[in-house]
Order: sequence, then structure tokens, then C-alpha cells
Amino acid sequence: MRMTIIFQTAKMAAHAILSSKLRSFLTMLGIVIGVVSLVVLVSLASGASASVADEIAGMGSGRLTVNISDDKGVPMKIKDMEQVEALEEISLAAPLGQASASGKYKSVSGRVTLYGTTASYKEIQGLSLAAGRFLKTFDVENHTYAVVLNQAAAKEFFGGAQAVGQSLRLDGTRFLVAGVLEEEESVTGNVSERLEAYVPYTTLMRTADSVSEITSFSVKAANEENPDAAQEALKKLLLERFSQDEEAFTIVSPSALLEAMGSVDDAFALLLGGVAGISLLVGGLGIMNIMLASVTERTREIGIRKAIGASQKSIMLQFMMEALLISLLGCGVGVGLSWAIVQGISMATGEAFGVSVKALGASVAFSAAVGLTFGVYPAYKAAKKHPIEALSAVR
Repeated sequence: MRMTIIFQTAKMAAHAILSSKLRSFLTMLGIVIGVVSLVVLVSLASGASASVADEIAGMGSGRLTVNISDDKGVPMKIKDMEQVEALEEISLAAPLGQASASGKYKSVSGRVTLYGTTASYKEIQGLSLAAGRFLKTFDVENHTYAVVLNQAAAKEFFGGAQAVGQSLRLDGTRFLVAGVLEEEESVTGNVSERLEAYVPYTTLMRTADSVSEITSFSVKAANEENPDAAQEALKKLLLERFSQDEEAFTIVSPSALLEAMGSVDDAFALLLGGVAGISLLVGGLGIMNIMLASVTERTREIGIRKAIGASQKSIMLQFMMEALLISLLGCGVGVGLSWAIVQGISMATGEAFGVSVKALGASVAFSAAVGLTFGVYPAYKAAKKHPIEALSAVR
């Protein structure tokens, strides 16, 4: 019986909405805009975050990076990497120094980011070679002028020619190209265009005034599936070296980055949802405004229904049902437009963005809540009309 009443009420509400299609569409336009804003913004943000998360996860969970901010007068040297590698929980360690240099080959020149490191860095970072070799222990111990280029640098200076075996001047010093790395994609999915070169750490110390002691290094945990033990062992070693001062250094792991990014994503999604929610509230005000006008226009209908025995509850249910249907129809149109917009952006950018299921659920729930909330007052006003007054008002 109750379901029959609800069905009949919904049927009357739908008839009332369809009897004035243009006004109903304009009424739901605010809901449409709000839903599109919510779904599209959250979907794009979620897609970008997922891309970054995949990039971080691709770094390998067993890799840890240490940054030293205060060496307490006992700076780390190359030989200290052996002490780090001696830890049972750590398999490899490699320093990383950075400088900028002017690269030149014949008439071609450009700014190159120089990284000073050791042979272990290749395995720690999971780098792959397209040609030649990476740096070796021999290069570090003998301060050789060997250099390994990324694809962007190899193409910039040597074009399509074989780069391995060629000479490249960096700040006037002649380096022999020992290897070329495979092409890598950036976080955004685009191929990196930065000109990068890897040289022995000891060589960089000689050629770059800004690089002396080790202020940053990376390690690979012996147990890559559970790097916590390696992190604890490394922390203990560094605390002993730097007078138990935890502020002297930081240890960064992919898992910590993912946790921090997750917190930022949640806050960002909440912010975007709040902005879109304002649009939905504005749409709700539009629904209430039109429903109030509808109550006034349909005074005779309300009077007749109440005169033949319709209860206040049934009148109120009908008008609330109308507000709810308008809101949900607007939500449906907004979801369809959102899907089309997200697909269009995916095709235009080449990124595989998808519609956020959470955003869809939130938009449906919020739209329903807006329709019911802003439909209460007009429905109450309609239900409270006295049948005689309602009939006499239109004479």
C-alpha cells in the first residue's frame, strides 16, 4: 500500500515536471553545474594523484634516501658508504652530489645537470642502459672523466649519432661518454627533456666547487618487501654519528611519500568537494525558489485535492517528491556531462583519466539531500494551505 502511494506520488510529480520542461530544466541547471564541478574536478585530481603514486611506487619500496642538513663537524666521505653497506639490513649505498655545468660538443652547447655518484647508484635507482656502460668502482677510485648521459642529453649533443666513445666538454673539461641511459618518462607521462649526466663522485668533487662532502645518499634495503628494518638500522647508525640529533638528517622512503601524498589528496579532494558543494547549494536555492512559485501557481490544484480528502502528508510528499526528482534529474544530466568532459580531456591529453566513483556517489547523495532539504519548506507551505482559502484565492 505504501509503495503504491509513493509510486502514484512520483508519477504525479513527474507529470508536473514534464508539463513545464523549460522551467524544470532551468531549475535543475544549478544542480547540473554543481555535479559537473564536483565529478570533473575530483576525477582529474584523483587521476593525477594516481599517476604520481604509480611513479613513486615504481621507485621501489626498498629504496631509502638520506639528506644530511647538519653533519656536526663529522661529514660523510666516500669511504663511509662502505660502513653503511656493512649493515646487515642494507645491500647497497651510493652518494649523490649535484651541480650544473655548461656542456659543449662541436657547435652544440647547453646546460647540463651533473650528478656525482658511484657504481651502486644504477642498481639502487633501477636505471637501464640503452648503450655502453654505467660508472664503475674503477672510475670512482681513479677519478676518471667518464660520463653517462640520459637520452635527452645524448640527442641534444650528438643527435642520431652514436654517443658512446665521443668526447663531451663539461665546463671546459673533456669527458668520455661511457654510456647512455634508456628513455624515461616523467611523472606526467611525458618524456623528460632535462639534460642530465652522471660522473664519478670523486670527479665531481674536483670539478665542482659546490660539491665536497656527502650531503645526500641512497641505499637499497636487503629486504625490499619490508624496508622498515633497514630504515631503523640506518637511523641508529646516523644518530650515533650525529650526536643523537634527529634533526641533523632525514630519511625518505617511497612509503612515507605515499602516506604524505594520501593526506594531501584527502585534503585537496575535500577542498574541491566543498567548492563544488557551494554550487549544489546554489542549485538547491533555485529549486526552492521555483517550488515556492509552483505552490502559488497551483493553489487551485492544492485546494481541490484537499477538498476531496487529500491529507497534508500526501500534499507535502508530492511537492517534496517533485523537488527530489528535479534534483536527481539534474544530477543524472551532470553525471553524463562529467563523463563526456573527462573522456574529452583524456583524449586531448593522452592521460587515462576515469570518472571517480567516490565523486559519483557523493554527487548523488548530496543532490538528493539538497532536493529534499530545499523542498521541505515549499512542501510544508503547500500542505498547510486551507482548502477553502485555497479555492477562494483563485476566484
